[in-house]
Amino acid sequence: MAALACWITGPSRAEIRAETLGPLREGEVRVRCLHSGVSRGTEGLVFRHEVPASEAQRMRAPFQVGDFPSPVKYGYVSVGRVEAGPADLLGRVVFCLHPHQTVFQVPAAAVTPLPEGVPPARAVLAANLETAVNALWDAPPRVGDRVSVVGGGTLGLLVAWLAARMPGCAVQVVDTNPGRAALAQALGADFALPEAARGEADLVVHASGHPAGLATALRLAGFEATVLELSWYGTRSVPLPLGEAFHAQRLTLRSSQVGQVATAQRARWTHGRRLALALSLLTDPALDRLITHHAPFHELPQVLARLAAGDRDTLCQRIDHPA
Repeated sequence: MAALACWITGPSRAEIRAETLGPLREGEVRVRCLHSGVSRGTEGLVFRHEVPASEAQRMRAPFQVGDFPSPVKYGYVSVGRVEAGPADLLGRVVFCLHPHQTVFQVPAAAVTPLPEGVPPARAVLAANLETAVNALWDAPPRVGDRVSVVGGGTLGLLVAWLAARMPGCAVQVVDTNPGRAALAQALGADFALPEAARGEADLVVHASGHPAGLATALRLAGFEATVLELSWYGTRSVPLPLGEAFHAQRLTLRSSQVGQVATAQRARWTHGRRLALALSLLTDPALDRLITHHAPFHELPQVLARLAAGDRDTLCQRIDHPA
Protein backbone atom coordinates (compact mmCIF):
# COMPACT_ATOMS: atom_id res chain seq x y z
CA MET A 1 0.00 0.00 0.00
CA ALA A 2 1.52 3.31 -1.11
CA ALA A 3 1.21 6.51 0.92
CA LEU A 4 2.48 10.08 0.88
CA ALA A 5 3.64 11.87 4.02
CA CYS A 6 4.94 15.33 4.89
CA TRP A 7 8.41 15.46 6.45
CA ILE A 8 10.20 18.42 7.98
CA THR A 9 13.67 18.07 6.47
CA GLY A 10 15.52 21.11 7.84
CA PRO A 11 14.94 24.50 9.45
CA SER A 12 11.88 25.96 7.70
CA ARG A 13 11.91 23.22 5.06
CA ALA A 14 9.44 20.42 4.39
CA GLU A 15 8.76 17.98 1.57
CA ILE A 16 6.29 15.28 0.55
CA ARG A 17 7.79 11.78 0.56
CA ALA A 18 6.45 8.48 -0.73
CA GLU A 19 6.13 5.60 1.75
CA THR A 20 5.13 1.95 1.53
CA LEU A 21 2.91 0.47 4.24
CA GLY A 22 3.46 -3.09 5.35
CA PRO A 23 0.73 -5.73 5.75
CA LEU A 24 -2.06 -4.81 8.15
CA ARG A 25 -1.48 -6.55 11.48
CA GLU A 26 -4.02 -8.04 13.85
CA GLY A 27 -5.84 -5.32 15.77
CA GLU A 28 -4.85 -2.52 13.40
CA VAL A 29 -6.89 -0.27 11.12
CA ARG A 30 -5.93 1.25 7.81
CA VAL A 31 -7.19 4.83 7.52
CA ARG A 32 -7.40 6.83 4.31
CA CYS A 33 -7.09 10.45 5.37
CA LEU A 34 -9.77 12.93 4.32
CA HIS A 35 -8.45 16.00 6.12
CA SER A 36 -5.64 16.97 8.44
CA GLY A 37 -5.13 20.16 10.39
CA VAL A 38 -2.07 22.27 11.08
CA SER A 39 -1.49 23.15 14.72
CA ARG A 40 -0.02 26.60 14.06
CA GLY A 41 1.84 27.15 17.31
CA THR A 42 3.41 23.75 17.89
CA GLU A 43 3.99 22.81 14.27
CA GLY A 44 5.46 26.26 13.63
CA LEU A 45 8.03 25.69 16.38
CA VAL A 46 8.87 22.25 14.98
CA PHE A 47 9.11 23.64 11.44
CA ARG A 48 11.48 26.44 12.54
CA HIS A 49 13.63 24.07 14.66
CA GLU A 50 12.64 25.85 17.88
CA VAL A 51 11.92 22.80 20.05
CA PRO A 52 14.16 23.00 23.16
CA ALA A 53 16.43 19.99 23.59
CA SER A 54 15.06 19.60 27.13
CA GLU A 55 11.54 19.08 25.73
CA ALA A 56 12.37 16.80 22.78
CA GLN A 57 10.90 13.69 24.39
CA ARG A 58 7.84 15.36 25.89
CA MET A 59 7.12 17.03 22.54
CA ARG A 60 6.95 13.79 20.58
CA ALA A 61 3.61 13.24 18.83
CA PRO A 62 2.01 9.79 19.25
CA PHE A 63 2.98 8.49 15.77
CA GLN A 64 5.92 10.78 15.08
CA VAL A 65 8.76 9.29 13.04
CA GLY A 66 12.28 10.68 13.40
CA ASP A 67 13.77 12.93 16.06
CA PHE A 68 13.91 16.67 16.55
CA PRO A 69 15.08 18.83 15.01
CA SER A 70 14.83 16.92 11.69
CA PRO A 71 14.14 14.94 9.61
CA VAL A 72 10.86 14.33 11.35
CA LYS A 73 7.31 13.38 10.37
CA TYR A 74 5.14 15.41 12.71
CA GLY A 75 1.51 16.39 13.30
CA TYR A 76 -1.46 15.19 15.33
CA VAL A 77 -4.71 16.18 13.59
CA SER A 78 -5.97 13.59 11.10
CA VAL A 79 -9.52 12.70 10.08
CA GLY A 80 -10.10 9.76 7.75
CA ARG A 81 -12.17 6.75 6.82
CA VAL A 82 -11.29 3.23 7.97
CA GLU A 83 -10.86 1.08 4.87
CA ALA A 84 -9.50 -2.07 6.51
CA GLY A 85 -9.58 -3.50 10.02
CA PRO A 86 -12.11 -4.72 12.61
CA ALA A 87 -15.69 -4.97 11.34
CA ASP A 88 -17.08 -2.50 13.89
CA LEU A 89 -14.84 0.27 12.52
CA LEU A 90 -14.91 -0.56 8.82
CA GLY A 91 -16.19 2.41 6.85
CA ARG A 92 -16.35 4.70 9.91
CA VAL A 93 -14.91 8.20 9.81
CA VAL A 94 -12.44 8.56 12.68
CA PHE A 95 -10.09 11.05 14.32
CA CYS A 96 -6.47 10.10 15.03
CA LEU A 97 -3.45 11.88 16.50
CA HIS A 98 -1.36 11.09 13.41
CA PRO A 99 1.06 13.16 11.30
CA HIS A 100 0.06 14.44 7.85
CA GLN A 101 -0.12 11.29 5.70
CA THR A 102 -2.53 10.18 2.99
CA VAL A 103 -2.93 6.59 4.28
CA PHE A 104 -1.75 5.20 7.61
CA GLN A 105 -2.04 2.12 9.81
CA VAL A 106 -2.40 2.31 13.59
CA PRO A 107 -3.81 0.17 16.42
CA ALA A 108 -7.61 0.29 16.42
CA ALA A 109 -7.54 1.76 19.93
CA ALA A 110 -5.77 4.86 18.55
CA VAL A 111 -8.76 6.05 16.51
CA THR A 112 -11.97 7.67 17.78
CA PRO A 113 -15.12 7.53 15.61
CA LEU A 114 -16.75 10.87 14.90
CA PRO A 115 -20.10 11.34 16.67
CA GLU A 116 -23.29 11.77 14.68
CA GLY A 117 -23.63 15.33 13.43
CA VAL A 118 -19.90 16.17 13.29
CA PRO A 119 -18.74 16.67 9.67
CA PRO A 120 -15.24 15.33 8.88
CA ALA A 121 -14.07 18.76 7.70
CA ARG A 122 -15.00 20.34 11.07
CA ALA A 123 -13.35 17.57 13.08
CA VAL A 124 -9.91 19.08 12.40
CA LEU A 125 -10.76 21.42 15.30
CA ALA A 126 -10.79 18.51 17.77
CA ALA A 127 -7.21 18.81 19.03
CA ASN A 128 -7.54 22.55 19.71
CA LEU A 129 -10.92 22.04 21.36
CA GLU A 130 -9.48 19.29 23.58
CA THR A 131 -6.79 21.76 24.66
CA ALA A 132 -9.46 24.37 25.41
CA VAL A 133 -11.45 21.87 27.49
CA ASN A 134 -8.35 20.97 29.49
CA ALA A 135 -7.55 24.65 30.02
CA LEU A 136 -10.93 25.39 31.53
CA TRP A 137 -10.56 22.35 33.76
CA ASP A 138 -7.22 23.76 34.96
CA ALA A 139 -8.70 27.14 35.90
CA PRO A 140 -12.44 26.72 35.80
CA PRO A 141 -14.59 29.81 35.36
CA ARG A 142 -17.39 30.08 37.89
CA VAL A 143 -20.97 31.09 37.31
CA GLY A 144 -21.09 34.83 36.65
CA ASP A 145 -17.33 35.31 36.22
CA ARG A 146 -15.77 38.01 34.06
CA VAL A 147 -13.44 36.09 31.74
CA SER A 148 -10.91 37.69 29.41
CA VAL A 149 -9.20 35.66 26.69
CA VAL A 150 -6.11 37.37 25.33
CA GLY A 151 -5.37 36.10 21.82
CA GLY A 152 -8.10 35.59 19.25
CA GLY A 153 -6.55 32.67 17.41
CA THR A 154 -8.24 29.29 17.04
CA LEU A 155 -7.42 28.15 20.58
CA GLY A 156 -8.36 31.44 22.22
CA LEU A 157 -11.67 31.63 20.38
CA LEU A 158 -12.52 28.04 21.35
CA VAL A 159 -11.76 28.85 25.00
CA ALA A 160 -14.04 31.89 24.72
CA TRP A 161 -16.78 29.82 23.06
CA LEU A 162 -16.71 27.29 25.92
CA ALA A 163 -16.55 29.91 28.67
CA ALA A 164 -19.45 31.86 27.15
CA ARG A 165 -21.66 28.83 27.77
CA MET A 166 -21.20 29.13 31.52
CA PRO A 167 -24.32 30.78 33.02
CA GLY A 168 -23.82 34.46 33.65
CA CYS A 169 -20.23 34.60 32.41
CA ALA A 170 -19.21 37.77 30.56
CA VAL A 171 -16.47 36.73 28.14
CA GLN A 172 -14.19 39.18 26.37
CA VAL A 173 -11.75 38.30 23.57
CA VAL A 174 -8.78 40.66 23.42
CA ASP A 175 -6.70 40.82 20.25
CA THR A 176 -4.69 43.34 18.23
CA ASN A 177 -6.57 42.35 15.05
CA PRO A 178 -9.97 44.10 14.88
CA GLY A 179 -11.00 41.57 12.23
CA ARG A 180 -11.51 39.05 15.03
CA ALA A 181 -14.46 41.01 16.45
CA ALA A 182 -17.18 39.46 14.28
CA LEU A 183 -15.88 35.95 14.99
CA ALA A 184 -15.80 36.53 18.74
CA GLN A 185 -19.35 37.84 18.68
CA ALA A 186 -20.56 34.89 16.57
CA LEU A 187 -19.16 32.58 19.27
CA GLY A 188 -20.92 34.42 22.11
CA ALA A 189 -18.13 36.71 23.34
CA ASP A 190 -17.42 40.43 23.31
CA PHE A 191 -14.30 41.82 21.64
CA ALA A 192 -11.81 44.55 22.53
CA LEU A 193 -8.45 45.83 21.36
CA PRO A 194 -5.82 45.63 24.15
CA GLU A 195 -5.92 49.33 24.94
CA ALA A 196 -9.72 49.29 25.32
CA ALA A 197 -10.10 45.96 27.13
CA ARG A 198 -12.13 45.69 30.33
CA GLY A 199 -10.03 45.03 33.43
CA GLU A 200 -10.81 43.45 36.80
CA ALA A 201 -11.30 40.00 35.25
CA ASP A 202 -11.92 37.03 37.51
CA LEU A 203 -10.04 34.76 35.09
CA VAL A 204 -7.69 35.67 32.24
CA VAL A 205 -6.62 33.06 29.69
CA HIS A 206 -3.60 33.94 27.57
CA ALA A 207 -3.33 32.30 24.14
CA SER A 208 -1.70 34.88 21.87
CA GLY A 209 1.73 33.27 21.69
CA HIS A 210 3.40 36.65 22.26
CA PRO A 211 5.04 37.98 25.44
CA ALA A 212 3.22 41.30 25.01
CA GLY A 213 -0.05 39.41 25.19
CA LEU A 214 0.93 37.86 28.51
CA ALA A 215 1.74 41.34 29.85
CA THR A 216 -1.75 42.42 28.76
CA ALA A 217 -3.24 39.40 30.51
CA LEU A 218 -1.55 40.35 33.79
CA ARG A 219 -2.83 43.92 33.46
CA LEU A 220 -6.45 42.78 32.97
CA ALA A 221 -6.54 40.44 35.98
CA GLY A 222 -8.50 41.54 39.04
CA PHE A 223 -7.51 41.13 42.68
CA GLU A 224 -6.40 37.55 43.46
CA ALA A 225 -7.39 36.43 39.95
CA THR A 226 -5.75 33.64 37.95
CA VAL A 227 -3.91 34.17 34.67
CA LEU A 228 -3.79 30.88 32.79
CA GLU A 229 -0.96 30.60 30.26
CA LEU A 230 -1.69 28.48 27.19
CA SER A 231 1.03 29.85 24.89
CA TRP A 232 4.20 27.83 24.42
CA TYR A 233 7.32 29.73 23.40
CA GLY A 234 9.81 27.00 22.55
CA THR A 235 13.33 28.39 22.83
CA ARG A 236 12.23 32.04 23.12
CA SER A 237 12.70 33.89 26.42
CA VAL A 238 9.73 35.81 27.80
CA PRO A 239 10.15 39.05 29.77
CA LEU A 240 7.33 39.68 32.24
CA PRO A 241 6.28 42.78 34.23
CA LEU A 242 6.22 41.13 37.63
CA GLY A 243 6.75 44.44 39.40
CA GLU A 244 4.03 47.09 39.28
CA ALA A 245 0.78 45.63 40.69
CA PHE A 246 1.60 41.92 40.32
CA HIS A 247 2.24 41.30 44.03
CA ALA A 248 -0.24 43.82 45.39
CA GLN A 249 -2.96 42.17 43.28
CA ARG A 250 -1.88 38.74 44.61
CA LEU A 251 -2.17 37.26 41.12
CA THR A 252 -1.73 33.59 40.28
CA LEU A 253 0.10 32.79 37.03
CA ARG A 254 -0.54 29.18 36.06
CA SER A 255 0.47 27.02 33.12
CA SER A 256 -1.80 24.60 31.28
CA GLN A 257 -0.71 21.93 28.83
CA VAL A 258 -2.78 19.28 27.09
CA GLY A 259 -0.23 16.47 27.48
CA GLN A 260 -1.65 15.74 30.95
CA VAL A 261 -5.31 15.62 31.93
CA ALA A 262 -6.00 18.55 34.28
CA THR A 263 -5.38 17.72 37.93
CA ALA A 264 -9.00 18.12 39.00
CA GLN A 265 -10.15 15.49 36.48
CA ARG A 266 -7.18 13.17 36.27
CA ALA A 267 -8.45 10.52 38.68
CA ARG A 268 -11.49 9.83 36.50
CA TRP A 269 -10.71 11.00 32.95
CA THR A 270 -8.42 9.37 30.40
CA HIS A 271 -7.01 11.08 27.33
CA GLY A 272 -9.43 9.06 25.22
CA ARG A 273 -12.47 10.14 27.20
CA ARG A 274 -11.37 13.77 27.00
CA LEU A 275 -10.89 13.55 23.21
CA ALA A 276 -14.31 11.93 22.81
CA LEU A 277 -15.81 14.83 24.77
CA ALA A 278 -14.11 17.37 22.49
CA LEU A 279 -15.43 15.60 19.39
CA SER A 280 -18.95 15.51 20.82
CA LEU A 281 -18.89 19.30 21.25
CA LEU A 282 -18.19 19.93 17.55
CA THR A 283 -21.83 19.78 16.45
CA ASP A 284 -22.20 23.58 16.39
CA PRO A 285 -22.02 24.89 12.78
CA ALA A 286 -20.78 28.26 14.09
CA LEU A 287 -17.39 26.61 14.62
CA ASP A 288 -16.92 26.26 10.86
CA ARG A 289 -16.01 29.96 10.81
CA LEU A 290 -12.76 29.10 12.59
CA ILE A 291 -11.56 27.07 9.57
CA THR A 292 -10.52 30.05 7.50
CA HIS A 293 -8.16 28.39 5.00
CA HIS A 294 -7.86 25.06 3.23
CA ALA A 295 -5.33 23.71 0.76
CA PRO A 296 -4.63 20.42 -1.05
CA PHE A 297 -2.17 18.01 0.53
CA HIS A 298 0.57 18.56 -2.06
CA GLU A 299 0.77 22.25 -1.04
CA LEU A 300 1.42 21.46 2.64
CA PRO A 301 5.16 22.35 2.60
CA GLN A 302 4.32 25.80 1.23
CA VAL A 303 1.47 26.18 3.75
CA LEU A 304 3.82 25.38 6.65
CA ALA A 305 6.29 27.98 5.39
CA ARG A 306 3.55 30.62 5.12
CA LEU A 307 2.19 29.96 8.61
CA ALA A 308 5.62 29.81 10.24
CA ALA A 309 6.57 33.13 8.64
CA GLY A 310 3.88 34.91 10.66
CA ASP A 311 0.69 34.84 8.58
CA ARG A 312 -1.90 36.72 10.68
CA ASP A 313 -5.02 36.01 8.63
CA THR A 314 -5.24 32.24 9.04
CA LEU A 315 -7.00 30.70 12.01
CA CYS A 316 -7.43 26.95 11.53
CA GLN A 317 -5.64 25.67 8.39
CA ARG A 318 -7.25 22.54 6.95
CA ILE A 319 -5.40 20.27 4.54
CA ASP A 320 -7.58 18.29 2.12
CA HIS A 321 -6.20 14.91 1.09
CA PRO A 322 -6.63 13.26 -2.32
CA ALA A 323 -9.73 11.07 -2.69
